[in-house]
Amino acid sequence: MMLRLPLAVACFSLALASPATTWAAPSDGGHNAHRHTVNSFWGVSLEEFEYRYSDSDDEVAVWDGDAFFGSDELKFRWIFSGEWEEAHDAFESLENQFVVQTPISDFFDAKAGVRIDTPEGPDRVYGVLGINGLAPYWFEVDSNLYVSDEGDASIDLDAEYELLLTNRLILSASLDVLVALSSDREIGLGKGLSSTETGLRLGYDLIDRSFSPYLGIVHERKYGDTADIARTSGGSKEDWFAVVGARLMF
Repeated sequence: MMLRLPLAVACFSLALASPATTWAAPSDGGHNAHRHTVNSFWGVSLEEFEYRYSDSDDEVAVWDGDAFFGSDELKFRWIFSGEWEEAHDAFESLENQFVVQTPISDFFDAKAGVRIDTPEGPDRVYGVLGINGLAPYWFEVDSNLYVSDEGDASIDLDAEYELLLTNRLILSASLDVLVALSSDREIGLGKGLSSTETGLRLGYDLIDRSFSPYLGIVHERKYGDTADIARTSGGSKEDWFAVVGARLMF
């Protein structure tokens, strides 16, 4: 029952994928000509492309991925995510980030850029500073500081751990945390710990790491002022979802 809109997003993203390419600077024709080779890559990954069905009968299509171009030293990334709520036939959230990313250590990269949101309320544009990489014990982490065009700031932290049950059967646990340093009630965000999302997904690699269907569960919860705003507008502060989807990497 995946909806046409998120499917179109995925198809458009997949069209951007391309094999790794190597460019060599042309020689000047002299006997001592220097040749410089730069390895540049571009491709697309969809970490989440899924359908969620909640305990309150809500049905939501969700996607989360990125397209990138560059080298190991400098990448340009388009990070996109969204949620389409079937009951209201509308976006619950839609987010695009355009960032540059460069290594700062053997295991971590720094990134900076801009984020454009189209939430249920008015649109927002943010400046982005963040780091992502591999923490001890093989946790993948991604943390960002956002400052909006309205002057409001927030911090998020995403962490994921993959347990290989076999070479192809993988259990993935994830945690997403959002903390607002100031409130933005127009988009339903209260100051303090705003929300968490925890997930557990069991996937199977059918084609290496390129196509991995999965089943799972997701728990979403809002806290403090954010929960109060949600209740006032007729929403819930806590939901459980059954999940079916696939991870796509190119």
